[in-house]
Amino acid sequence: MLFNFICRNASTNARPYIKLELQCHGLLLSSSHQSFQFATANRHSFTVNYLINSCGISPESAILASGHLNLSKSPKTANSVLSFLNRQGFTKSQVSKVISSHPKILLCDLKKTLLPNFQILKSIGFSNADLATIVISRPKSVLQEEFQGKALLSINYLRTVLGSDDKVINAIKRFPQALTYDLQVYAKENIRMLLELGVPESRIKAMLAQQPRTFLTSADSFRKVVMDVKEMGFDPSKSRFLWAIHAFRAMSKLTWNKKVEVYKKWGWTEDEILMAFERNPGCMMASTDKITRILDFLVNTMGWERSYIIQSPIVLCYSIEKRIIPRCLVYKYLAEKGLTDEKDNICATQSHWLMYSETSFLKWVVNRYVKEAPGLLTLYQKHLKGANGSTSSAKPKRNVI
Repeated sequence: MLFNFICRNASTNARPYIKLELQCHGLLLSSSHQSFQFATANRHSFTVNYLINSCGISPESAILASGHLNLSKSPKTANSVLSFLNRQGFTKSQVSKVISSHPKILLCDLKKTLLPNFQILKSIGFSNADLATIVISRPKSVLQEEFQGKALLSINYLRTVLGSDDKVINAIKRFPQALTYDLQVYAKENIRMLLELGVPESRIKAMLAQQPRTFLTSADSFRKVVMDVKEMGFDPSKSRFLWAIHAFRAMSKLTWNKKVEVYKKWGWTEDEILMAFERNPGCMMASTDKITRILDFLVNTMGWERSYIIQSPIVLCYSIEKRIIPRCLVYKYLAEKGLTDEKDNICATQSHWLMYSETSFLKWVVNRYVKEAPGLLTLYQKHLKGANGSTSSAKPKRNVI
């Protein structure tokens, strides 16, 4: 009850009420017991108030953290840590996230941990914004003393393989946890395995830079995935071979089966699913919800044939909010105005439009029809805004105009 009382009054001065709370519940059994309760209450109260008022974390998180943290004995250390993070460019929100997930950072020794760890990362060119992202992703690992040795080994290995600090930075930004792995143990053996199978070194380096997580597993686990992909008929000399490995590494067998079941509900056979996967492994990287939403929209709203999606599974990799819905509805609007060629393959034309970058789509589609449909840009922006605000997985119900 004492703890609950303090929780309810975390952001106020709890001391005047603690004795009353103890008396009400018959807890004042002795002066020594009373002193212990007061000390405990003061410690919790100070820590909770500090976490809420100085660090910006929620009362719930502050209360939980106070059970494992005593800041009343070292407020200067906590203040110095906060000052350090502020000097590194951390925003209030980022400071709150770091402390919420790893409150013991407030007890860190700046000279032994924080400063050296940050210096290692800055030495290869990480910006303050990059550092914040990395620390938020793995605060407990990044803020330990042993991180220094692990990070140096990882950085040096990536430098050797990738050849430049820019590529090392990009790889770590893609998967910050790589800094906590012994890449000589994990990545090196798996890369050797791929080279022996005939995978071009240039493709391996490109994948390591884009998706380092793909390689960071035991040699036995990696070999099993590689053999499964090879048995499916993927050519080791093609980039799809590595992307298929990445897909299998990124999900469990249970997750894979769930996605297969989603496609089957839309009439796909197992052979068709594998065909699509071979054409673009990314079609199995999408979540079950995203797969459902895209198929629902393309088939039911836009009239796409299943066979075309199987032939062009890359459409399942696009953002439904930022690309598929707005652009397809632009096509539908132009078609209803009679501004599209009736001889065009509807699916092929829309698929082609989906491949454009945003700049190219505006140039080659929106601006192309500016005379015939002067309000097209406004319409496109309206659909773009509407789609981004939609979170439902159900079939979108929209008017084209």
